[in-house]
Amino acid sequence: KCSFGMQEVDYLGHTISGNDVAMDKSKVGAISNWPEPKNVKTLRGFLGLTWYYRKFIQGYAVIDRPLTDLLKKDSFIWNDIAWNVFIKLKTVVTQAPALDLPDFSKSFILETDASRIGIGVVHSQDQHPIAYFSKKLSPRSQK
Repeated sequence: KCSFGMQEVDYLGHTISGNDVAMDKSKVGAISNWPEPKNVKTLRGFLGLTWYYRKFIQGYAVIDRPLTDLLKKDSFIWNDIAWNVFIKLKTVVTQAPALDLPDFSKSFILETDASRIGIGVVHSQDQHPIAYFSKKLSPRSQK
């Protein structure tokens, strides 16, 4: 299936225009309407969907850490902390900016940050983000 002369196109959960790439609005709607997880299976589904869009969210790995910790064996205890992180993750996804497409004729900027629990990178060009990267550190790496 081909489309010609389009200003933007939806592709693999993204809306791509001539200048930027954004999250598919229907997927963002699914995230914002996701019901409170009642078990590991529904939490895993929510985290899988938000994880797909992690490049749009600065510090994703640090934000989702309390929820991913609930996926460990026999550790699913839904409490106020989990609820607050769940709401925060839904909020940051719905407010995430579109990311500029890279211009390979210009220089790139990588801003890095690290803490005891994670690392983060903002990949940008002309003060506009192209992608975010974050990783939570394992207990061994935190030492």
